[in-house]
Amino acid sequence: MSEIHFDIASLHAAYRGGLAVGDVITTIYTRMEAADDPGIFIHLAARADLLAQAVALGSFHPVAKPLWGIPFAVKDNIDVAGMPTTAACAEYTYWPDQDATVVARLKAAGALVVGKTNLDQFATGLVGVRTPWPIPRNAIDETLVPGGSSSGSAVATARGIVSFALGTDTAGSGRIPAGLNNIVGLKPTVGALSAAGVVPACRTLDCVSVFALTVDDAYRVFSVAATRDTADAYSRDIAVQPLAARPPVLSIGIPAKADLKFFGDAAMHAGFEAALAMLSRLGCRLVEIPFGDFYATANLLYEGAWVAERYAAIRDFMEANEAAMHPVTRKIIGGARNLSAVDAFRGLYALQAYKAKLAPVIASVDLLCVPTAPKHYTTRSVLADPVETNSRLGTYTNFVNLLDMCGIAVPTGKRGDGLPMSVTLLAPAGRDALTAMLARDLHAASGLPLGATGWPQPGLQQAAETAGDGVIDLVVVGAHLSGMPLNGQLRNLGAQFSRATRTTPAYRLYALAGQSTPKPGLVRVASDGMQIDVEVWRLDPDAFGRFVAAIPPPLGVGTIELEDGSAAKGFLVETAGLSDASDISAYGGWRSFIRRDQAVADQTDLR
Repeated sequence: MSEIHFDIASLHAAYRGGLAVGDVITTIYTRMEAADDPGIFIHLAARADLLAQAVALGSFHPVAKPLWGIPFAVKDNIDVAGMPTTAACAEYTYWPDQDATVVARLKAAGALVVGKTNLDQFATGLVGVRTPWPIPRNAIDETLVPGGSSSGSAVATARGIVSFALGTDTAGSGRIPAGLNNIVGLKPTVGALSAAGVVPACRTLDCVSVFALTVDDAYRVFSVAATRDTADAYSRDIAVQPLAARPPVLSIGIPAKADLKFFGDAAMHAGFEAALAMLSRLGCRLVEIPFGDFYATANLLYEGAWVAERYAAIRDFMEANEAAMHPVTRKIIGGARNLSAVDAFRGLYALQAYKAKLAPVIASVDLLCVPTAPKHYTTRSVLADPVETNSRLGTYTNFVNLLDMCGIAVPTGKRGDGLPMSVTLLAPAGRDALTAMLARDLHAASGLPLGATGWPQPGLQQAAETAGDGVIDLVVVGAHLSGMPLNGQLRNLGAQFSRATRTTPAYRLYALAGQSTPKPGLVRVASDGMQIDVEVWRLDPDAFGRFVAAIPPPLGVGTIELEDGSAAKGFLVETAGLSDASDISAYGGWRSFIRRDQAVADQTDLR
């Protein structure tokens, strides 16, 4: 039997071809033996129990059960009925009688729970070494830390023992281990995945995260698991958009060069520059932004309110069993005893001030791109200096949940020394699909094998748009194009990019005069027309109505014919609005005109 690839697309293809789920289960245990790493799992399902789970699925049916026969692991601060929950502290152990909501949803979709994975105790750490169990070994280089706190989940995924794994993320625990093990780490919008049945670290910031070999897999799991859950007071309705094509032009905020921090790791710095060059080649526009306030926000996480929140989560246990705790964990959480309510409120006030200050910065771009981690650390160096090294690993992660952002860590290449390079794409809450769309293109462009398996990346799984789904296509031609000044108006209404295309050769394009924001006007003509570059975006009817109602004259909405034979509503201009307008049809589209116009302006400045 040839080697079985565990990415979801490959595994489902193998099932269709007659692969028995029992062979997959045998492969799981074979790979665990080959890994010879006792630190990955704290509890492992018996082979007979896994077979029983598989038998209960019935025949292969990936439509009714989109994760049919897909093996996954669960971080051991998330409940699985019939398995112990330890949070990496043996004395804390309890046996839940029901699954965490997120586990229940994945099992209902056909996924098979392989076991509970190791972590930094009580999810306090980004290094993966704060555990009384053996330290999981980094899947790429065993001398390096695996990253935490979701260490075992990341290593199990990177080694191909499971197809995906659940982690949690408060300060970066769903991103750092992904970046250090050459896999994808999806940190959803806080509240999109229920935290019911999860041992809390900071309840106001915690979210369940997904480790996977590909972006498609991570997003599929997220799509299945996401739900509003009344059992979780912090749960909220987050619309799960399909993972379709991304807008062709995105503005990407990156830390200003003077603000970058790599703590002497020149290879990581070079790797980040290479990743930015990839983004540019993908058509993204890079915008440097000051990062000092992001760092200041990150520093709040281990002050006042949020240290106290960690203490509140386990106070009763800690007061009775403090000696049983890992010494570093005990020291960090125990620091809350010296804090007052005044300290907590000072932290909350400081955060609110940073949110207000950073909101327009975040809104000025489509996404942010940061290094996932600023540096690779050896296990030896972390054990020698456990607090400072951990703090540095959180440089680009600690602020994210505080600012209510979603993100995804994605491999982008190998550094000059062969170690993995990863960046994290970030966006405001609810824009999980946008980060994933760009992440999948980045991962594909890297050409990297999956995790530590050596398996090639499968082809991208495009989500088909459903005709008659009640969503309205809108053709945009100017300032609402991706990357243009008014595109944010569409995004704020929940619009999704569909495709870039052209009109039929029956239109002329004009640069309108007297507009505060430069805009074009598209006019249908009886003769001497041209094809004009446009984009199609999709809105639900309510959003479409609100958008159209806000369109100022002389622009309006009419039917535009596209080169593929379809037609959709889109921007047209009243003929009265063409007074003093310039015919720019020869440029073929607004974006080309703007580029040429900007080039002329730049040449003028040089004179």
